[in-house]
Amino acid sequence: MKTPGPDHPITLTPAPTRWRARFAGHVIADTTDALILQEASYPAVVYFPRADVAMDYMSRTDRSTHCPYKGDAAYYTVLMDGQFADNAVWTYEDPFPAMTGIAGRLAFYPDKVEVYEVADAVTGEAADAPAASVDEVVQHTDSGSGASQQAPWAPTVDDGGVR
Repeated sequence: MKTPGPDHPITLTPAPTRWRARFAGHVIADTTDALILQEASYPAVVYFPRADVAMDYMSRTDRSTHCPYKGDAAYYTVLMDGQFADNAVWTYEDPFPAMTGIAGRLAFYPDKVEVYEVADAVTGEAADAPAASVDEVVQHTDSGSGASQQAPWAPTVDDGGVR
């Protein structure tokens, strides 16, 4: 076990914005509680809380790797709509003491799963209209499978009148 230091720095920073992961056209992770891990000169990695990831589309694999700074990583394959990404997700379930912040979190390989910051918002014509992100609107739209990714929005009519 090695400890991060000046020769191999590792920082964990709470993300100031919302982050999502998309696979096969579907949002499979959505969080306002992401952590950004920056390790030495490697690209930054976004870690999502497990509770904010659609684990129904993940299956644990036999793959495991070891990092002398973080510990042992376990892997998941993503399967959705007949498409799969083998070992596209990793997690450190019991990381070394210096990295306990990533326990219970998952990260995605960006060449297999699209990971992106949500910064674009669509606003309504009226000044008091609530803003909705493009992805939020997409999640409430039928993808062709007969079901939306999120529960339907409340109806815009009530007792025959328009709200």
